[in-house]
Amino acid sequence: MTDKTNIETGAERYPERATIRDVAARAGVSIGTASKALNDNGRLKQETRDKVIAAAQELGFRPNAMAQSLHRTKSMTVGILTTDSVGRFTFPIFEALEERLAEHGIAVFMCNATEDPAREKQHIDQLLGKRIDGLVVTARRMDRRPAIAVPGKTMPVIYVFSQTDDPDALCLVPDDYGGAVLGVEHLIAGGRKRIAHITGPERFEAVTLRQNGFADALSKAGLPQIGGFYRNGQWSEQSGREAVAELFDGEQTHPDALFCGNDQIARGATDALRERGLRVPQDVAVVGFDNWDVMALAARPPLTSVDMNLRALGRAAGERLIAMIAGERLKGVERLPCSLVVRQSSDPGNSKKTTEENQS
Repeated sequence: MTDKTNIETGAERYPERATIRDVAARAGVSIGTASKALNDNGRLKQETRDKVIAAAQELGFRPNAMAQSLHRTKSMTVGILTTDSVGRFTFPIFEALEERLAEHGIAVFMCNATEDPAREKQHIDQLLGKRIDGLVVTARRMDRRPAIAVPGKTMPVIYVFSQTDDPDALCLVPDDYGGAVLGVEHLIAGGRKRIAHITGPERFEAVTLRQNGFADALSKAGLPQIGGFYRNGQWSEQSGREAVAELFDGEQTHPDALFCGNDQIARGATDALRERGLRVPQDVAVVGFDNWDVMALAARPPLTSVDMNLRALGRAAGERLIAMIAGERLKGVERLPCSLVVRQSSDPGNSKKTTEENQS
């Protein structure tokens, strides 16, 4: 074996890593033969192959990952580009995605663009420079964004909890319409007939889809949409409190249930109802959306909520990306089913149960 010097860093000393040249010398073969043996290719006697592998193990040799990727045209890495600096939605997706890819030996680089186009371009250039095998794009909200420009369109790109207008792109998002149907049908099954919908700004596609699901569930049950029972606002607890004031002031008909666009709105609404002396769920049942534990479990009472199943979304993204890296061509918008987690805000007899019936 060739003599080695040491690399010093502060008070510690680290030996240099063994190279393919060292392995070849230890095994008594050429560098080319050692490379073939370690990459399991070429015509070699099994005895020679075993000798090289044994030498590599003795020396603690670790192949250069980039050199191997150049040989097999795969880097075994993918990039994740997000605009969600808070991570409320993307972290569960990222965790499940990373777990799924790790099963195939694929590592992940994550970059946060914070909705800055210049920073996003810089991250994309850096990821492409690392020869990633694929790219996953996520966001804080699911509304459409410009498509990622990939040279030659040869590298797989998947949009998860994010969408683009590119007809050749693959987008994976929760089924907002189906989730709304689940929530409203649950309230109807509990005997509620005057259901109001409190939600976020109309400019979001999710708001439109959930409103459509709300309306269709009422129509299917033969229940009317009562005038004034649809309220747009912000994604905030304050918006929930303000909507309750508007819905319950005066002599007009009052709701016996609230279907809320997210858990923050629902928590604000339950606080406002309690301050008015109304019992939840006996007087007014409440269902939220997102199943965000920070909000849903801290509410009084704990919130029934539609779960977007973000980890399932991440696993599905991993599976689709693996298939695309292997050569499959996938495109279109896939809307994955939501589920309903039932707690005391709509059902005093159940501390927690989950139903996935009537998923779309």
